[in-house]
Amino acid sequence: MDQMEAPILDAFDGGTVDFAANGAEAESFKHRVDEIFVNVDKLEERVNDIEQFYATTSKKMPNACKSSSTAKDKDQTKHVPSIKKQQQDAACREAAAAKRMQELMRQFGTILRQIAQHKWAWPFLQPVDVEGLGLDDYYKVIDKPMDLGTIKNQMEAKDGTGYKHVREIFADVRLVFKNAMKYNDDRSDVHVMAKTLMAKFEEKWLQFLPKVTEEEKRLEEEEAEAQLNMQLAEDAARAKMARDLSNELYEIDMHLEELREMVVQKCRKMSTEEKRKLGVALTRLSPEDLSKALEIVAQSNPGFQATADEVDLDIDAQTESTLWRLKFFVRDAIEVQSKSPASMGGNTNNANNHNSGNKTNNISNATNKRKREISDAIVKTAKKKSKKPSP
Repeated sequence: MDQMEAPILDAFDGGTVDFAANGAEAESFKHRVDEIFVNVDKLEERVNDIEQFYATTSKKMPNACKSSSTAKDKDQTKHVPSIKKQQQDAACREAAAAKRMQELMRQFGTILRQIAQHKWAWPFLQPVDVEGLGLDDYYKVIDKPMDLGTIKNQMEAKDGTGYKHVREIFADVRLVFKNAMKYNDDRSDVHVMAKTLMAKFEEKWLQFLPKVTEEEKRLEEEEAEAQLNMQLAEDAARAKMARDLSNELYEIDMHLEELREMVVQKCRKMSTEEKRKLGVALTRLSPEDLSKALEIVAQSNPGFQATADEVDLDIDAQTESTLWRLKFFVRDAIEVQSKSPASMGGNTNNANNHNSGNKTNNISNATNKRKREISDAIVKTAKKKSKKPSP
């Protein structure tokens, strides 16, 4: 930090706002600020939640759903049922699908009865009597024993342990005959009977299969549509949350602006010396911070062109509100710059150069050379004013 920067920072420490005379007012101000901090923390959590939702949704959402979403007519997507309504619809849809599957399994039961009534089906109607027949190695050869009687009982189960899909029944019926063919020799009667019955069963299954595939296709389409509708409902819910967040953030901005104005109104009138130091400090800002400072001036002066290549800034012509806002901003900016050797090196000004000074300080955003000229002009003007008697 050079010789000029220290007094600048010293001038920005304390004494700006006089709340001491009214402790209750200061406490009220502190309380309002604390409330805003709490609300901001809560809003931040909700914003993170929304961002996380969209980040994970973009990865998980299938391409088919994405294309279907863009293909939907805009009029159809204007009203999206709520997530609760989607969940209710899903429950109804699942119940209807389960009822249709029960009907398919009932129809499939006819095929199973035809097989069970075949003259060669008797060895497969009950579980194998392993102990009675002395089949000591049966469980070493057969991993999952199965029989037609067990299948029938499971199809009629009412406690929720029964079959959920007709393909499960088909797989168990085939297992009955596969087990028999696996355990018994190819030339044995049981092997031949099992092979014959399985051929008849699979023939009937192929005739029944179109009904199964049609239902499976319907289930797949319904599931895809339900997934898309649920995604749209979640998107709509998150969009509403985002809108609400935006409104709440706007309200917080308004509260902050009120607090800023309240602080500024409590500020004492800035002295001529403080204005001089503020002018010098402005020229020490980085180009980015200088642009922000000029934006502060423009906020209270619509005719001020902050983005022009060259702008005229009259320190004495600014309102007390603008001056104190500038002072708060410049103080923080200089403190940050003081911790950065690189930024400090690029903003060193020579206060001893002699240029023509006037009350209006010309600040250029174009080059650092122009900034140095402005600095010199402000310093010289401030020196001239300091020699005049105070009114």
